[in-house]
Amino acid sequence: MKIHIKKGDKVKVLSGSSRGQEGEVLKVLTKKYRAIIEGVNMKKKHTKPTNDNPGGINDIAASIHISNIALVDPKSGKATRIGRRVEDGKLVRYSKKSGEKV
Repeated sequence: MKIHIKKGDKVKVLSGSSRGQEGEVLKVLTKKYRAIIEGVNMKKKHTKPTNDNPGGINDIAASIHISNIALVDPKSGKATRIGRRVEDGKLVRYSKKSGEKV
């Protein structure tokens, strides 16, 4: 399965409890086919106090499966699929909806 999402992309959640939310990809977990998105799928994590951290209950972003997210089209702002084509000898990603380079 090919991963079509990269770190720094703006994506939209298509299904799950966070459906409809948008955010920037912070990390892609390639072996598990999951991505961590800023401000989406927030979970509570209980941490013990340390010298650096006061501890308590913190909100962290949990990962979402790649199949449940789609890249946001830079032109229309809607979810789109990604295609790849060769331009000037380099493989570039483009939006299937508008045809613009991502």
